[in-house]
Amino acid sequence: MCGICCVVSLTSSQCKLHDHVYERLRHRGPDHSRDVIKRASNPEYSCLFSAHVLHMRGRLTPQPLQDDDGNLLLWNGEVFDGLMVEPEENDTKVILDHLSACKTPSDVLSVLSQVKGPWAIIYYQKEEHCIWFGRDFFGRRSLLWSWGLDESSFTLTSVSSRSPEPLSSSNCLEVPAVGVYRVDLKSWSQRESVKVEVYSWSYLDSDFTWEGLPSSVSFITNDSGLVLSSPVPPMNMSITDVEPNSCNSGQTSLDDLKELLKSTGKRETVCRLIDVLGEAVRRRVQHLPHQSNPDQAQVAILFSGGIDSMILAVLADRYIPPDQPIDLLNVAFKLQEPKTKQGSGKKAQNNKKEHASHDVVTSLQPKFDVPDRITGRDGLRELATLSPSRKWNFVEINVTQEELREMRTKNICHLVHPLDTVLDDSIGCAVWFAARGTGVVSEGTQQRQHISTAKVVLTGIGADEQLAGYSRHRVRF
Repeated sequence: MCGICCVVSLTSSQCKLHDHVYERLRHRGPDHSRDVIKRASNPEYSCLFSAHVLHMRGRLTPQPLQDDDGNLLLWNGEVFDGLMVEPEENDTKVILDHLSACKTPSDVLSVLSQVKGPWAIIYYQKEEHCIWFGRDFFGRRSLLWSWGLDESSFTLTSVSSRSPEPLSSSNCLEVPAVGVYRVDLKSWSQRESVKVEVYSWSYLDSDFTWEGLPSSVSFITNDSGLVLSSPVPPMNMSITDVEPNSCNSGQTSLDDLKELLKSTGKRETVCRLIDVLGEAVRRRVQHLPHQSNPDQAQVAILFSGGIDSMILAVLADRYIPPDQPIDLLNVAFKLQEPKTKQGSGKKAQNNKKEHASHDVVTSLQPKFDVPDRITGRDGLRELATLSPSRKWNFVEINVTQEELREMRTKNICHLVHPLDTVLDDSIGCAVWFAARGTGVVSEGTQQRQHISTAKVVLTGIGADEQLAGYSRHRVRF
């Protein structure tokens, strides 16, 4: 994912991007970095646009990308459908070409409504003195906002920091993925407050409330009542009738599933689902930039050996050339050492002997054989049977408690900011260590160090949400 940022100020002071934020943005886009400053005198404002590109498609296209009229685009996204993007083209250039032809807000919404894929956007229209920004319907790309204490500046950024200094960068909030937003800089410069126009997605609740923002910031629905076309229809709340005796017990067995698939209708439904998932994987793994070293993987999978990651691996195997390796990234956090109780006298002597014997046994047990590691190895063997010609790199990423504490404080807590729940932390830690891709690969009785070069990492995150896999879905539906 690219790193994009915009700092807007209505004062004559120069826009500044603090070093720690800039560094985190740069790490998101290692292939190209550039800053562009835009200034206007009537109305008076200045904007700093900073973009850091992770090259994923077509020719490397530097950002911020500017057209002949001075309009400027920062794009962190992927166009998988909706707008025509040829394999050799870069989607950032395609998006800007479409936006440059827009004459009205309705035209802008028409372009963004067509995009099928994850995205976050910051778009500056020079002649109108306005900035558009927002995220896709599902909020799959990060975008944060913060408003200056002087109420005359604001920042949009892919990533921020938990650091208490400066205060303006530590109070960032996620931009709600309820639509796209438009700030009229000319209008803002002429009044003490700023009104943000909202162009919401269709089907969404119009009573959404924005929280944690200064009183000088207000949100208004655009006067024209324009909306973005939603990429998904309203949720299907109906429940298919269950065939009698389709399951003999509370737990579904393999025989039950085989019996279920004997139904032509059910089998066709399953095939359609596999086709949809397969097409999604195909669009993600194909047309990547050329890799100079054919022995290095371009695609990796966050791999636990569970059903989600196994399905992704099988589908990826369909669409990635058979001579290219696939990295299976398996993250394991070191098992906690059992605590020993201290005693005295003869009982303590016996305890020491017992502990010594126990230590001999536990020392022989691998410290990283967590459940996901065990199932991951089982999954590797199954994949090797299904596709023996493929080189599967099972990358064991072993994380000690000391390294986890260090990296959580140094990097991870800032990257997940402003989210701060236990679930955010646990997912963030697993994804961060997987994305770093540093581990070992076993080859027979030998192990070698391995650093994944893949820019695309497939994850099964979201499968339970899409397929009603949580226990709460039983109650709700």
